[in-house]
Amino acid sequence: MSEEHKPRSNFIRQIIEADLASGKVDHVATRFPPEPNGYLHIGHAKSICLNFGIAEDYNGTCNLRFDDTNPHKENIEYVRAIQEDVRWLGYDWGDRLFYASDYFDRLYEYAIELIERGKAYVCDLTPEQMREYRGTLTEPGRESPYRNRSVEENLDLFRRMKAGEFEDGSRVLRARIDMASPNLNLRDPVLYRIRRGAVHHQTGEEWCIYPMYDFTHPLSDAIEGITHSLCTLEFEDHRPLYDWVLDNVSAPCHPQQIEFARLNLQYTVMSKRKLTQLVEEGHVAGWDDPRMPTIAGLRRRGFTPASIRDFCDRIGVSKADNSVEMGILESCIRDDLNRSAPRRMAVLHPLKVVIENWPEGHVEELEAPNHPQDPEMGTRLIPMGREVWIDRNDFVEVAPNKKWKRLVLGGEVRLRNGYVIRCDRVIKDDNDEIIELRASYDPDTLGANPEGRKVRGVIHWVSAAHALRAEVRLYDRLFTVPHPDADREHDFTEFLNPDSLRTLTECMLEPALAEARPGECYQFEREGYFTLDPDTTEHGLPVFNRTVTLRDSWAKIEQKEREGKG
Repeated sequence: MSEEHKPRSNFIRQIIEADLASGKVDHVATRFPPEPNGYLHIGHAKSICLNFGIAEDYNGTCNLRFDDTNPHKENIEYVRAIQEDVRWLGYDWGDRLFYASDYFDRLYEYAIELIERGKAYVCDLTPEQMREYRGTLTEPGRESPYRNRSVEENLDLFRRMKAGEFEDGSRVLRARIDMASPNLNLRDPVLYRIRRGAVHHQTGEEWCIYPMYDFTHPLSDAIEGITHSLCTLEFEDHRPLYDWVLDNVSAPCHPQQIEFARLNLQYTVMSKRKLTQLVEEGHVAGWDDPRMPTIAGLRRRGFTPASIRDFCDRIGVSKADNSVEMGILESCIRDDLNRSAPRRMAVLHPLKVVIENWPEGHVEELEAPNHPQDPEMGTRLIPMGREVWIDRNDFVEVAPNKKWKRLVLGGEVRLRNGYVIRCDRVIKDDNDEIIELRASYDPDTLGANPEGRKVRGVIHWVSAAHALRAEVRLYDRLFTVPHPDADREHDFTEFLNPDSLRTLTECMLEPALAEARPGECYQFEREGYFTLDPDTTEHGLPVFNRTVTLRDSWAKIEQKEREGKG
């Protein structure tokens, strides 16, 4: 392991280091095994960083394997999206891209082996009957009337299932374990089911029976020579079945399953079923909607791979379930972009200012740093003319209090990186709404203020003649409560935040932003961090998505709620 990179220790690393030290294993082989039935989310990012990170740190290998055993819910779109997400996070599986469907022939032979050993049987119970026979947490299950079929009859029926002779749901292959086991997963679980007419994204129509996840997963790990099979805590009760499968067939090795706590992130949902519901019911504009906790959504919103890796490192790995504050994820992206994002000026709520003593037709180019704390990022030239846009929120006719540092009628402010201006007149429409300001500038105030001259406020601005008009989308948290799916009496969609997206269509941006590219992030001074969206509006305007605000605006809200409950 590199001395420069010493990741935070955790119980999984301690197990691996002990296994290496004792000679139990002589190398480390992990895998990231997503099911291609949806897009990856931030919880998967934790698993990606863990599996690929451990392989990297211990000079081992990490496979990318698609556990593709359900053709009704999986498709090639998800396969491609998952590969893109893993690469974007900075990880490479090399030539170790696999599919569980690569092993369908071997899995079938393992099933035959179980039948021949009297460890599996074909069952004709309907799904409803099977649930009835299964029992409860307090009552043992009942044995299926088909449990004692002969080996010959089971082999015949299973081969006919494979040949497509039976209808969907009419028969399954079950393991013969223990219908009285306190672990419901061991009460003769289903190993194979019939899926006639399904077209698999890798095998087409070659198969009409498909193995269950709990049968496929341990055997795929064994076939690939995985040493440490890392999964989330909900699979802890499945581990005895994982071990039973491997112990009862001629598997090439027996990987060790280790469980860790899944990521529960506040103000969102992490269930793939619920994320699918958000997409299908139109609550969001697709899997890559910037409000979604998907990696694709975070990428489109402007999150960086470094910020997500930092987040996964900060929250750590443990056995205890916990709830992670959204503020931690937002802090990671703020820290990253504060260091790396160039500064630009953008007026989101434009109010025109005419500088009446500015020479007609004169344009001056003012030099401004791209980053105030990083001289190596260089400078840029900002054009200034007679008319400029300022933010409507930066002007009031009468200061509301002594702390007001922005522009008032008769008062002065400095235009950032530019001159001091004074508001001389206010132009209003027939409804008494302010539509324009008339101002004057002091040509001797470029740079430091002259001695004895005090100007308290500095505001951002954009030259009206050179401004880039754009649409700006202000994204916020998708839900109004930290745990939207914890309330059993209400559907989680009832807690959707109506202000999770506000769209501004008349924004005026510094002309340098015309060169922005999707994926590049900028700090709009005094406004937040933004990135160019890959799409444009129907009017051809560029679209900038707000990645995160400059400060955590939710912290005060949450503090007040805590104080109220106290």
